Amino acid sequence: MPERKPIGPDAILVKKRRYLIPCTYHFYKDAPQIVRGQGVYVHDSQGKRYMDLYSGVSVHALGHCYPELVEAICKQVETLQHTTTIYLTEPIVNLAEALAGVLPGEVCRTFFCSSGSEANEGAALLATLHTGRDEFLAFQHGLHGRTKLGMSLTGLAFWRTDPHPVGGITHVPPPDCPHCPFGQTYGDCRFQCVSAVETAITTATSGKPAAMFVEPIQGNGGITVPPPEYFPKLRELLDRHEMLLIADEVQTGFGRTGKLFAMNHWNIVPDIVTGGKALGGGTPIGFFSTTDDIAASYTRPGASTFGGNPVTAQAGLKFLEILRRDSLAERSATLGHQLQNRLKELMQKHDVITDVRGLGLMVGVEITGGSSLSPAECTDRILERMKNAGYLLGKTGPGRNVLTWMPPLTSESEELLEAAAAFENVLQTL
Repeated sequence: MPERKPIGPDAILVKKRRYLIPCTYHFYKDAPQIVRGQGVYVHDSQGKRYMDLYSGVSVHALGHCYPELVEAICKQVETLQHTTTIYLTEPIVNLAEALAGVLPGEVCRTFFCSSGSEANEGAALLATLHTGRDEFLAFQHGLHGRTKLGMSLTGLAFWRTDPHPVGGITHVPPPDCPHCPFGQTYGDCRFQCVSAVETAITTATSGKPAAMFVEPIQGNGGITVPPPEYFPKLRELLDRHEMLLIADEVQTGFGRTGKLFAMNHWNIVPDIVTGGKALGGGTPIGFFSTTDDIAASYTRPGASTFGGNPVTAQAGLKFLEILRRDSLAERSATLGHQLQNRLKELMQKHDVITDVRGLGLMVGVEITGGSSLSPAECTDRILERMKNAGYLLGKTGPGRNVLTWMPPLTSESEELLEAAAAFENVLQTL
C-alpha cells in the first residue's frame, strides 16, 4: 500500500477550525504539520527536521520512538491490547511494584488513570477520604489540570478558564525568589512565603484543610525553583496543622530535574505523589501513589477504564528499566548543568534575558521586552524564529515570557550546545 501523503498544515487548520472546540490552541503563526519523530528530532510534512527541546511537555524522556520502548509496546499490542481493571492482568501489578521501588520513602501503593488531571483529582479524593476534610491549599501560578477541580486548584489565569471554580481552595504565594511577592531578598526574608501559608490556614480556611498541592518546580508557572529551605519548613508547618502534602510530579518526575523525583532534592517525602507524562513513554498515563496507611482509607470499589491498561503498563515498565539502567536522572543533572551554564553566558551578553533557572533538564529562560515589544511578544518572536531555524521550545510563566527547555534525557551534549548556539543567533537578530 502506498504511503499516504500528509494533508499539510493549511488543511489541518481548516479541519481544526471546523471540528475542534476553539479552546484547542497551537504554537506558531506559521505552524508546521509534524508527521514523524526519532530521538530528539521531529520532521514536518515538507521533510524539514526540528530538534524537539520541549519533549511533548516533558513526556518524551527517552526521545521520540525509542526502539526498545516501541518494541515493548508493539509486542503487548499484538498480545493483549486492552482490558480494564475489573479483570486480572499482570502488567498493571508489575508496574505498581516497579513504581514502589523508585517512589520516595514509604510511598508504595498506586492507583493508575489516564492523565495528570485525573491523578490530581484522585489525590484530592484520597486526601478527603483519609482526613475527613475537604479544603485545600495550592500555589499561585501552579497548574494541576483541565478538570473542574484541577482548574480550581490551578493558580494561573491563562489556564484557569472555569468562570465558577470549586470553593474551599485557597491560593498562596509560591517560593519565587526572583519575583518575591513580599519584596524581600533571599537570606534576609525570614521566609515570609512559608509564614503566608500559615496565615492562609488560620484566616482563609476553617483551620483544618485536608492537604496542600505543590509542584516542586512550577512548570507552567515559569520554571520556579524554591530555595533549599522552603520545603523542609513547609513540611514542618503542614505536619503541625495535620495536613497532607501532595506533590504534583507530573512534569518533574522520572529524572527530569536530575533526581528520580524532584522532591528528592530536598529529602522530602510527600504523603501523596501524582505523576504521569514520561512514565507512559508517549502513551496516556496518570497515577497517584501513597503510603499503606493513607491507602487504607480508600476501600470502596474503584476502577479506571484505561488506567494501567496492558499497553501503557508495559511501556511504563520498559521506561523505568531504561531510566535506571542508563542512569538517566544523573545524565539529566550533568546535561542540565552544562545547558544552564551556556545559557547564563548568553544572559551576560544579551539584555533581553533577565534570568536562567531550573534543575536538571527543566530549564527556564526569562525574557524581557523592548521599546516596541512586550515580554510576551518578544518571547513569541524568539519562539517563531527558533522554529524557523529548526528548534522547538516551550513558553510558560504567568506572563507567557519564559522560554522553556525540556529536551529528552537521552539528548547529547553536542546537540544541546548546538541549540544554544542557534538561540544566540536568534537573539542577535532581535
